[in-house]
Amino acid sequence: MQQQYESYKDLADSLKSASALLNLECKSQLYQDIITICNYLVNPSFRIAVFGPFNHGKSTLLNAMLGNRTLPIDLIPTTGAAITVKYGSDVRTRIMLLDGTEISRSGTEVLQQFAILDGNRQMQKDVASVEVFCPHPFLETGVELLDLPGTNDRDEQDNLVREQLLSADLVIQLLDARKLMTLGERENLRDWLLDRGIKTVIFVANFLNLLEPDEQKQVQNRLVFVAESFRAELPPGFSNLYRVDALPALRARLKGDVAAANSSGLAAFETALQNIVGILQPNRGSVRLPRVQAIASQIQFSLKAKIDSIAIEIKSFDDKQNNKIEIKQKAANLIYQGFATSVGELRDWLALPKLLTKYQAGAAVALAENNFKVWQTNTLKKDLTQLQFAVVKWLYQAYEFFQEERSQDLLIPFPSEPQVILPSKPSNTDDLSEPGSIAVGGGIGWLLGGPVGAAVVGSISYLLNKNIQTQDEQLAKESYHQEVAKLCISAVEDYLSGFSSQGLAILAEYEQKSEKAICFEFSQEPLEITNRRENLQELQNGFNQLLRELEQVKILSNHQPYKELPKYTNTNRKYSPQPKRVKTSPQKDPGVKQQQENTAKNSETRVKSVSPRPEEVEAKFRDWELNEEIARMKAEMRSPKACRQTSPGSQTGKQQNVTQSNKAPNQPKNQTEKDKITRAYSILGLQANASLAEVKLAYRTLVKKWHPDLFVNQPQLLKQAQEKMHLLNEAYTILSEK
Repeated sequence: MQQQYESYKDLADSLKSASALLNLECKSQLYQDIITICNYLVNPSFRIAVFGPFNHGKSTLLNAMLGNRTLPIDLIPTTGAAITVKYGSDVRTRIMLLDGTEISRSGTEVLQQFAILDGNRQMQKDVASVEVFCPHPFLETGVELLDLPGTNDRDEQDNLVREQLLSADLVIQLLDARKLMTLGERENLRDWLLDRGIKTVIFVANFLNLLEPDEQKQVQNRLVFVAESFRAELPPGFSNLYRVDALPALRARLKGDVAAANSSGLAAFETALQNIVGILQPNRGSVRLPRVQAIASQIQFSLKAKIDSIAIEIKSFDDKQNNKIEIKQKAANLIYQGFATSVGELRDWLALPKLLTKYQAGAAVALAENNFKVWQTNTLKKDLTQLQFAVVKWLYQAYEFFQEERSQDLLIPFPSEPQVILPSKPSNTDDLSEPGSIAVGGGIGWLLGGPVGAAVVGSISYLLNKNIQTQDEQLAKESYHQEVAKLCISAVEDYLSGFSSQGLAILAEYEQKSEKAICFEFSQEPLEITNRRENLQELQNGFNQLLRELEQVKILSNHQPYKELPKYTNTNRKYSPQPKRVKTSPQKDPGVKQQQENTAKNSETRVKSVSPRPEEVEAKFRDWELNEEIARMKAEMRSPKACRQTSPGSQTGKQQNVTQSNKAPNQPKNQTEKDKITRAYSILGLQANASLAEVKLAYRTLVKKWHPDLFVNQPQLLKQAQEKMHLLNEAYTILSEK
């Protein structure tokens, strides 16, 4: 029994805690029911409440059972408070006022002052509880009798009755045989009893003695129907309908007339009542728990509604934040991918073998012709600037997107201009008989004038083509202009070597610093959302605790416990993409010497155009796609409007719509637009109403096929490609802007 009492106490505490989480108004019905049911759970006494409309004889019936006029009775509704009758060695009354004052008097006369309705039939406003102690054997068994105010008279009285019924183990509903089951009684039966799990109910018909014998029989039949229609949960073998003529029974008890008390029905009713209580009292849990379940269900429903509402609010916030973070992460990865690719291309370009292959011949010739600074500005610097900008532009993108640290420009300086000290001139400086010595004629000459200077220039190309490091020993004795050419070649090699090593070191340092730019910080969530998370966790914990306590007392629930929320860290964190660096995969290096043999041409070949390879066009298109994707994500972050970028094949700089939807474009408004759209689909080789994803794919394929850069050395095809590219750009613009 002690263990059961502890379980009920824990359950009551859990109910109160859950109630506090709901922030219920103290005057709300649910709050009052929770307080009542919690007090009821831990009350060791077995409570019997007498319930019914005013003037049905409730107090009279209780006085008859007690054998004296303990409770106030009159011709008007008198009971203005719930009067609890408990066991005591003598008759006395204890009244507690709302301000904490206790009034204790011998007898029950004080009830006339505090427990009856006033002249306006209003309840006492300052009374908290009324208790009457009486030396009766039935009460000595741990039973309490509860005399409730009459219903259907005042809302305040009805609310008090409704509240007190929840704390009664057994309810005696008194019926007036003269007007059985009024509409109000039927509503109370459903709303106040059945819907709240109160099913231990006994019906007692009063005033049957006031009816004629024939009427009594008819009423008795109707009473049986009423009782049977209510599925009371009483011990087997006991009826839930009894007849007691309350006033004759009281008079008989006061006179000690046993026969009259028996004929009033009181004795039979008391015997049945004592037997029912004797069975139910040891197992009060079976009586009380259904009422707890009814109240707990309301609490769970209210808690769940509050939990779900906050959870939806937090999920909406998290979805928006996660979407922004996902976009930023994707943007950071794309920017880093583009940055790493551009760095790889610049690093590959700065490699000494590549520099020698591409620039040594031209630089040496420029040095011999006294045009090195011009060559450096127009050729080397131009190429370097383009590659540097390709690197830095990604960090500009990162700053614009994330507003983190602004990166500095990448600056790779050039070494000092090469210096050549001429050897002494031999006597036969006009000897120009060596093969290849006059490959280029008419040069101004830097250190040597006339045909000798031209011979030096020519010898540079000749010597590079002949691979001077592998010449036979017999060629070691060279002409003067060949010796000067070798000095120019060597000076340029030293220049490019210094440029390469310094440039690679600067690039490596710049790449490390870029990590501060290509990153973003997870912003702290608003304090309001953090507080809502804590509130949600508290509500879920209270809900789960209530479920566990209900399970302890074998009350089943349709609800499942909430899973523990993942721990949320509201601290500043940074995201820095660290994918594998994209490196260009150079072809097998055949060595500087072999590269010089394969790539160095004489000075005349420097003006020829070189047609780009397909992979260069692919790289250009990939670069455009990265820009396009980043621009789209910016638009998602800042505005619902689609962003626009320049297409890789555009020759006029037209802006292209970057919508990524797979839906077919909206329908055109007029016939002219319809014709333009139909023609655009045809140019791209698509069916009408193809999705924008299909439009982009077709455009990509055709750009790779018809890009003008692929036909630089084919004038006829170049013109055709330019016209085709113009049509493709126009078609893509029309379909993507719809």
